Amino acid sequence: MFQFKEKISIKIMGIIILLLLIITAIRIVTKDGNNKTNTETEDYKPMIGISADSLVIERWQRDVEILKNKGEEAGYNVEVVNAYEDADKQKQQIKSLIEQKAKVIFIIAYDKDSLSEVIEEARRKNIIIISYDRLIRNANVDAYVSFDNVAVGEYMAKALVEKVPKGNYVIINGSSKDNNSTMFNEGYYNILQEYIDKEDIKIVKEVWAEDWREEFAYDAVSELLEEGIKIDGIIGANDRLAESSISVLSEYGLVGKVPVVGHDADISACQNIIEGKQLMTVYKPIKNLAEGAFKVAMSLLAKQDQKSEETIFDGTYDVPYFKFDAIPVDASNMKETVIADLFHKEEDIYR
Repeated sequence: MFQFKEKISIKIMGIIILLLLIITAIRIVTKDGNNKTNTETEDYKPMIGISADSLVIERWQRDVEILKNKGEEAGYNVEVVNAYEDADKQKQQIKSLIEQKAKVIFIIAYDKDSLSEVIEEARRKNIIIISYDRLIRNANVDAYVSFDNVAVGEYMAKALVEKVPKGNYVIINGSSKDNNSTMFNEGYYNILQEYIDKEDIKIVKEVWAEDWREEFAYDAVSELLEEGIKIDGIIGANDRLAESSISVLSEYGLVGKVPVVGHDADISACQNIIEGKQLMTVYKPIKNLAEGAFKVAMSLLAKQDQKSEETIFDGTYDVPYFKFDAIPVDASNMKETVIADLFHKEEDIYR
């Protein structure tokens, strides 16, 4: 009888020990699981996407760098994608950002007319879409953040008219896929039309530089000079188009004799202005734009009331338009603008 009870006690003790081991194991696993979950939570960062049409042009590199830095400073993982001037590629990249559950996507559109469907998909998933410096048409984006691009065109045309109020003008527009090109063009004609109507100014050639390719500027100016047609002034929709025009003028010994205007305040344009090869450029304070765009995005993400002073019609919808001022720059105010803002170094311009 005693041996029987002893055997039962041993079995009970064995069961108790086994249960204690199981409970201890569960606690260890639970603790490890909790630690893993906590670590994963600590490592998690919400994501912001930046979709660029191309990063070839100097100024877009600056925009993206500022946006990326602002996002990372705010605790976001920032994914930058480059479409290399390919509309289909940009759509696929935006879809990928949607699949990665981006909270905000800043889009520098390659083709203003090709993104409405993918943006609709993003908005269905409550992703904030910022049309950055280029309006995306028929897309009903959350905000369009840009400069006063009509005013940019007006600055360029006004500077040229003040220098050459009569004569033959050449207009090299930007890409027709870029809505800014249309807005710049509107600005040119706001100033020029009065002189055209009086027959003081004649537009002897006007082209659209698809994909902002410099060869369109080069070919347009070359063809006129080869035909012996006098050119009195050239509007290049950006500084690269202006510089391409200047390279043709150089071949004909006309640099400095035919005023050329552009915009973006590229380093080469600023150098050309100081050296008398280019009349003026338009400086866009990119830091103001990028930081302003980020602030708008964060306010929208936090569902805070972020009212714009005006709207812009995208072809279907009126979308909030957050507008920033650009600054005309020539040799007289170079130091007070691009140099004072540390956009370029003085020693790099005055070489």
